[in-house]
Amino acid sequence: MSSNIVWHDHKITRAQRADNKAQKPCLLWFTGLSGSGKSTVANALDVALHQRGYHTFLLDGDNVRHGLCKDLGFSDLDRVENIRRIGEVSKLFTDAGLIVLSAFISPFTSDRRMVRNLFPAGEFIEVYMDAPLTVCEERDPKGLYEKARTGEIRHFTGIDSPYEAPEHPEVTLDTSRLSVDECIDSLVEYLVSSQLISAR
Repeated sequence: MSSNIVWHDHKITRAQRADNKAQKPCLLWFTGLSGSGKSTVANALDVALHQRGYHTFLLDGDNVRHGLCKDLGFSDLDRVENIRRIGEVSKLFTDAGLIVLSAFISPFTSDRRMVRNLFPAGEFIEVYMDAPLTVCEERDPKGLYEKARTGEIRHFTGIDSPYEAPEHPEVTLDTSRLSVDECIDSLVEYLVSSQLISAR
């Protein structure tokens, strides 16, 4: 980083921005294998919070790779940079007072820790979508596992690239047995009990 770059503090603080929205900013970081339900549940929670009057923004893995991270591939180094960028963008959104939801495989523990360290205690909520690989392969909504098995796609998480499951996530959801509505109920309950949102 150049020594000519100087940080400028804003006149409006993140706390003031959050107070103006009557909520506490946080990042819900959905992680899990492809097909585990990250995007589905994150989208459903986004709708549920919006209906309750909260200000949210959803960052989805595929959508981000169409723009901010379209120059990145799927090598280990590119995956690290992808998550670093998402972490920084998520922090900007929470600084604006928003509740941010991010849906990324984010297979490496060190990358998720890197993002967690950007946030004050209690504001990074790791949501582990704990669906077995066999279930994810059966779903295969994008046909990616089939392509990975035949070698058409390389470095695919769960097949020829590892996934490091969270050891101590704030929330674990087994989407092989929980419905979307049950997942949303669990997440809302966590947010209320953590005093990040109120029981409206």
